[in-house]
Amino acid sequence: MMKKKLKNVLLIDDSESDNFYHARKIRKMGITDNIHICYGGQEALDYLKSELEGVHPQPTLIFLDINMPGMNGWEFLQEYEKLEVAQQGEIVLTMLSNSIDQRDRTRAHEFKTVQGFYGKPLNDAYLTSILEKHFPEFI
Repeated sequence: MMKKKLKNVLLIDDSESDNFYHARKIRKMGITDNIHICYGGQEALDYLKSELEGVHPQPTLIFLDINMPGMNGWEFLQEYEKLEVAQQGEIVLTMLSNSIDQRDRTRAHEFKTVQGFYGKPLNDAYLTSILEKHFPEFI
């Protein structure tokens, strides 16, 4: 049982079925009540830059797919790292990929904001390890 929930989680993935599955998994584990889904990199950047009463969404946790049409995960990261801190997520950008290609893993670590690299689909063990590592106060 979690002590407290993450404010919000952002899923960036062009796959509707992956988003549905991941959102369900995150809700079921009680990680957050607020999940926002963006189907592409540009949509996610626009969302992060958006304001509600002068405040940006600042997701606590972002899951990013690598292979997406239009702006892919790598291109998103290049733009994401240029955002002002108030527009970025609070903490963790975790890349999700069907590719277990070592080069992708290595490349992900070149971005200072990327805090992990996980294969799809997200499972309980991944989510638990992310929480233990980055949000110990939530467990």
